[in-house]
Amino acid sequence: MSRFRHAVKDRDQHILTLRLACAVLTFFLLITCAGWMLAPSKLTVHNPPDLRSGSTRPWWEVPTPSVYAFAFYIFQQLNAWPKSGEVNYPAKIQALSAYLTPTCQDFFYADAKKRSQTGELIDRVRVVYEIPGRGYQPKSVTVLDNDHWVVRLDLVADEYFHSEPVKRALVRYPLKVVRWDGDPERNPFGLALDCYDGIPQRLEAAN
Repeated sequence: MSRFRHAVKDRDQHILTLRLACAVLTFFLLITCAGWMLAPSKLTVHNPPDLRSGSTRPWWEVPTPSVYAFAFYIFQQLNAWPKSGEVNYPAKIQALSAYLTPTCQDFFYADAKKRSQTGELIDRVRVVYEIPGRGYQPKSVTVLDNDHWVVRLDLVADEYFHSEPVKRALVRYPLKVVRWDGDPERNPFGLALDCYDGIPQRLEAAN
């Protein structure tokens, strides 16, 4: 009888062990499922423009050439007024709102309103472009941390009244760029301009 009692006891202990093992496996399965459900379905990977030497970096790291290219592209679009700054400037702010922080949007709207009230935008055509030979350099971007940068753009700003040139200035624009992952559908870059990091500096007088 003793032998049968030990056999029954061993069986019960083995069943209990299997049940505990099943419970542990179920627990880890639930954690795995939760992690899978919470994992992002899309990841934005920033690759530098020149890949001839290859590129290896964490996916969340944004290379400084990409930050510079983003800042230049958005700022150039913001200052492209093909017909009249009075109409084009506010329209560009609205069109590029996904690439501007709320504070920066308010700043540019206030700037547009002030210029409009003083008559600076009526029939004013504007374009900005890089000063030849002063494109991206490693010193053009200061990395503050993984989510904040300061970009220095050396640009030519040309303005026309109708077809008559009225202004040409060579200016260094210090722009703040921040990581901005709020709306990947409207902003696939995952970055945004946060306006100026100081007063734009006139580099030299144009002839």
